Parts: sequence; structure tokens; C-alpha cells
Amino acid sequence: MHIAHLLRDESLGLRPLWCEDTMLGREISGVTATDLADPARSVRPGELVLSGLLWWTPDDGPAKAERFVSALRTAGAAALLAGEKTHGGVPDDLVHACRRYAVPVAAVPAHVMFRTITDSVRLRRRGGPGGPPALPEPARERLDRLLAEGADPAALLDAAFAHLGRPAAYLLTASGRTLAATTDAVRLPTDGSMDLPMDGTGVTVPVDVAGAGPYERLRLYLPEPADIPPRVLREIAEVLATWQRSGAGHRATRYEAASALGALLTGGAADPFALRAALLACGLPPQGPYEVITAAPDRWALAEAVARLRPGGAAVGALPDGTAFAVLAAGQRAESPTESLAAIWPRIAACDPSRPQHAGTGPRADGPEDLNGALSQARYALASGRNAAPDTSSVTDAVSFTGLAALLTGIPEEVRAAYSHTVLGPLLAADNASSAVLLQTLETFLARDGSWARAAEELHLHVNTVHYRIGRVEQITGRDLSRLDDRLDLRAALLCRVR
Repeated sequence: MHIAHLLRDESLGLRPLWCEDTMLGREISGVTATDLADPARSVRPGELVLSGLLWWTPDDGPAKAERFVSALRTAGAAALLAGEKTHGGVPDDLVHACRRYAVPVAAVPAHVMFRTITDSVRLRRRGGPGGPPALPEPARERLDRLLAEGADPAALLDAAFAHLGRPAAYLLTASGRTLAATTDAVRLPTDGSMDLPMDGTGVTVPVDVAGAGPYERLRLYLPEPADIPPRVLREIAEVLATWQRSGAGHRATRYEAASALGALLTGGAADPFALRAALLACGLPPQGPYEVITAAPDRWALAEAVARLRPGGAAVGALPDGTAFAVLAAGQRAESPTESLAAIWPRIAACDPSRPQHAGTGPRADGPEDLNGALSQARYALASGRNAAPDTSSVTDAVSFTGLAALLTGIPEEVRAAYSHTVLGPLLAADNASSAVLLQTLETFLARDGSWARAAEELHLHVNTVHYRIGRVEQITGRDLSRLDDRLDLRAALLCRVR
């Protein structure tokens, strides 16, 4: 189906606003409706995009139109159909942006339902060059109706495989979590479901959604596909992809609500009433207790982990500095989430081996007034884990800071380096052999609890030599190693060195 076919359909009453003649022959691969301000993640190449323009407002209208249309161009959308109902027409800002980015645009009259356009596109595509659909027409109609009603994926799977006897079929997330299954399917083992599609048994079909990151990719899995034609499975996967895209707006709304909670928690002492309202907006209980997790660099990794830990009982968003965080309803559980999170984190991180994923956890927050402190500690734990082993995925608990070395790892590298240079000064000169010797002697002396004899034994030196070298260290640094405070300062400076 081409753009020209759609514009010539008088029953739809579409009004072209801008389109070059050479674009009329563009093939339409599908259709999606979105009102996200940045729709790039929910649009696949060649799709027709329907938008009610709820994202546009006269305030800063040109910039908003620019962002929306540039995202369509990046995603490879075939054309934009803009509804006139919300604003009484299509804003000129949007038309100008479509012209600049070469995205055909047409107006949808207020009385025309988007569903009418969607049905028209699907009907034409079924008779197109790809041939008739593999799924029976009643099954397709049932699936279209369920999608329009917002049915869950389990209902879609049951309807899709009903004419095939409902074999065991699963919708799996990237980490192997079962998102949905047909009614009679046996529950997959939690620890092994990630490996099932890769162990040579059954068949796996990717659910292809444009722009989906490694943690958002879904898979349709059948342990025993029998004689089901591959084309049927691909069509079912397309239906599931439509379901996933249709939920993008809801997910974005939840993410924004959680991010608003994060901004409130990091903005100083929060008003109790505002905090209560933010918690309720996230679907969290207003009284606690709570558990807090931070993560970097991918918030989708945290979202997948939280879905395993607390399905439906958590809010995942971003703090003002971009750090991903989650607040979980703890209920009456006494244990910390760290152990459970650490157990599943390798599976989560394996979804994208190219980027180490780090997480930090804080102490349990008994009530809303404790969330700020718990979040601060979780952020520090995250920084500590990233600084200590940046190339290795990890989960770090703030409670694990039982020593000075562990505590200092959470301080930014630049701050640690500055402190070390300030305290140790010339001892850090890389091209000075005598400074290196003094530095080694200082480290050994402090590691041996300030014992001259044990330090000398370790270094294979005479005690007088150790006395002389430590005296030189004191002269250079201005510290007195007979004082505990100065010893601690020098020990911390040694630990803060960025190697």
C-alpha cells in the first residue's frame, strides 16, 4: 500500500498539507498511533504515524514540532497523519517542520476516528504484494479487536494460537522473564528461562520494535512448535510488537511520575503532602516501608531487574542528574533487596555485554521521611561500585562500607585525585626515584600499624633507615606521623590515589 492509495480514499477525508509527488509512491509497512513528544522509539521504518497532537502546545510550539518531526525522520516514518480535533486544525509549526524534514503530512478531520484509518491500512495491506495473511481472518479480527481494547499479552497469545490448539507459547523479556504465556503452558523455571531459546530446543521469533534497546527486546518462544508455519509465528510476533508499541505512552507516563518523585527527593526537605501525592502518583503506598535502588548507565536494565523483584510494586525513573533509580514497596519483608538483586544482576547485565551495568542499594526506608537519606546512600553506593571496578558489572550496598578504603571509593575520581595531590605533594612525582622510595616506605609503615621494626623487616632495611625516610616524608608533607590524625590523613591520601 502506498501513500497515494490512502490520500485517494474519499471515505477517510484526509487533507494533504505537504507532500512532494515523488513521495506518493512510498510503501506503507504498517501503522502506529502515538502522542509521545519524542516518538522515535515507537515507530518502525515505513510506518504511517497517527497523532492527536496532544504533545503540542502554542508555548514553544516550533521547538516541540521540530523535535517530533525530526524523530519521525530518524525512525524512517512513511508519513504523518495529524488529527485536527485537539487544536481545531493542524498547527503551522508542524507543517513547516514536516517540510524541512521531508515528512509527508496530512490532516485528519475531527470526525474521523484513527481506528477507521488503521483498519483501512491493514485491509489494503492484506491484499498487497505480500499476499494474504497466514493467520485466518477470524483470528486476525479477534486480535485487532483485542489490541483496540488494550488486552494484555496473555490474552493475545491465547487468541493467536486458539486455532492451533493453544500450544505452549511464551512471551519472554531480554533477560528471560516470562511476560505472558498461553493458558495451559507450564511455568518456565525462573533460573533457566533465559537460556531456553538458545539451547537448541523449540523456536524463537524476535518481536521487532524499532528503537528498542537490548533490555526492551521481547521474544516469542515455543518449546514444541510442531508444524506451525514460520509465517504464522512472524505474524503473531508482529501483533505482539503492536501491543508493545501501544504501551509506550503508558510506560512514559509512569517514568515521568517516578522522575518527578526523584526530583522531589533530591531537592532538599520535601513537603510531606507533596511527597505523599508523588508516591501515590507512582502507585506506591504513602506510608512505607520502601527499598531504594540506583543504577547506571541504562535505566532499562534497572526496570527489568525491578520487574523481577517487585512486579507492579515499584516506580522506576531518573534523578535530575540522569541517574536511574527505583523505589520499591517493601511490605513486611525484613531482608535487604541487595542479595536478591545481586543474584539476578548477572542475568540482567548479560542482555548487553558491551556495557557494564552497576547498581547501588541503600538502607530500608521505614517511611517517606527516610527516602531522601536512603536514596543518598544508594547513590553513593553506586558511585563506589563504578569507581572501584568500572569495567565489571556490580551491585554495591551502602551497608558494605565497613572500612576506609571502601568508603572512599564513592568519592568522585577528580576529588580523590585532588586530595591525594594536596596531601602527598612531591611524593607523587612519577619521575623522581627518591620520591617513589619514600612513598613505598610510607605505605609499608602505615600498613604495619606504625611499627618501625615490622616495617624495616618488610622492606629489608635497617630500622634507622626507616626512621630517616619517614622523617623525610614528614618534612615534605608537613605531617607528624606520631599523631593519629596525620596518620589517617596520609592513609586516606594513599587510598585516594588514581592509578
